Amino acid sequence: MTGWLGSAYLWVKAVHVIFVIFWMAGLFMLPRYLVHHQEGLPIPGEPERWIKREALLRRMILTPSLVIVWVLGLMLAVNLGLLDGQPGLGWLHAKLLLVILLSGYHGWAVGYAKKLAAGRPTLAPRTLRLVNEVPALGAILIVILAEVKPF
Repeated sequence: MTGWLGSAYLWVKAVHVIFVIFWMAGLFMLPRYLVHHQEGLPIPGEPERWIKREALLRRMILTPSLVIVWVLGLMLAVNLGLLDGQPGLGWLHAKLLLVILLSGYHGWAVGYAKKLAAGRPTLAPRTLRLVNEVPALGAILIVILAEVKPF
């Protein structure tokens, strides 16, 4: 099934990259929102504002982008021969693993937002700030794998 996208390949790839940018923007924003939400828990009215912001970010950017990234990314991977056993796709396997991990991070961040909405923070502020760096590290590694294709 290698090359089944034909002349649409570059268009699918372009839209995939666009939605990766949107998803990453959301993954950079949501953890920052969580820090502010957690710090605002003792301030009357503040948690409710962060709950609304987080829900809007999830509904408008994060979830739709995640779905589109996965659908188009899998289309591109199949087009490259992922299901055909094409050789030289070690970089793609590593990239997919990192995308799975980032998707898990996405789920964790959404879950933590729900904990904060219930008024139950479980992370120290410093730890929460450090967790903010996960999407950046993931993005760096994914871009290197996709562009350099080291293995």
